[in-house]
Amino acid sequence: MSEVAAAKPVAGAGFAAHPAARVLMRRHRIRWWELIPWLAAIAYYFAFPHYLGFGAELLITVLFALSLDLALGYAGIITLGQAAFFGTGAYTVAMLAYYGIWTEPIGGLLAATLAAAVIGFASGLVLLRTTGLTLLMLTLCVTALLEQGANMARNITGGFDGLNFTITPVFGLFEFNPLFANTQYLYTLGVLFLCYAFVRTLVYSPFGQSLTGIRENILRMHAIGSPVRVRLIICYTLSAALAGIAGGLSAQTNDYVNLATLSLDRSATVLIVLILGGYGRLYGAFIGAVAYLVLEHFLAQVYPTAWQLGLGLLLVLIALFARNGILGLGETLWRRFEARRAAS
Repeated sequence: MSEVAAAKPVAGAGFAAHPAARVLMRRHRIRWWELIPWLAAIAYYFAFPHYLGFGAELLITVLFALSLDLALGYAGIITLGQAAFFGTGAYTVAMLAYYGIWTEPIGGLLAATLAAAVIGFASGLVLLRTTGLTLLMLTLCVTALLEQGANMARNITGGFDGLNFTITPVFGLFEFNPLFANTQYLYTLGVLFLCYAFVRTLVYSPFGQSLTGIRENILRMHAIGSPVRVRLIICYTLSAALAGIAGGLSAQTNDYVNLATLSLDRSATVLIVLILGGYGRLYGAFIGAVAYLVLEHFLAQVYPTAWQLGLGLLLVLIALFARNGILGLGETLWRRFEARRAAS
């Protein structure tokens, strides 16, 4: 008995000494650099008090890109239909408030999450039977169907003119002021932090690691008995729910919703944001959103009629010289620096 007890620490020590085991044990640990975006967001609140509306829009874009990163970056689900869930969340909040059913922001956001998740689950049951270009086109079709449905139901949704509504203060205390967006910014930052914590926990869990395995080699995951389709549907549903939260936040912070929330442009924009920052990295959504919106702002000032040209040239350079966006380029340069320092 004593020999078995004495052997246990040795076996445990051997497992802990394995390089792969050390990686798995360290994967949940928070690195110091992960605090940088959050410290920057807090600093932005004090440094740019007159641009908090832009800051709230930036944080919503980060959350929207993070929802796409979960599906595309980790599970490899190719989609051009993320705007379907964004718009579903936005219209859920808008119609509940416009018709006086529910104007409280947190409850409205929960309803937006549920509505988007239902649409994601229902469409995922059908769409995820396909792959590649077929899947890409079908996700685009779902967005187009929802957009046209909202347009045809203009008596309810307001059609192209959209809906104007009023949201009650957060916790009954903090009012959404259109001139001073302090509440909008802090509210959006808090929701983004909770969603990021959820996604980070998810992708580093065994479920998240299985999603990475599906992305890298779906045939091998089938061979080892992993329920691939079930996990893809769950991932797609969670991604839709996060996009619905982003859409709900957009509606609440702007007090307005129209058909643009369901447009192809919105799906394409969030895809560009993620590619620009780097997919499958969590913080690629942060970097891509900042780069895209800042470039859009300054390029529109320099050349208002053709600012997309400058952004398009940047994307070409990213595709040619940065395998996985700005974040991937930074990691490549850092590895080269470390190699040269080790060699010297």
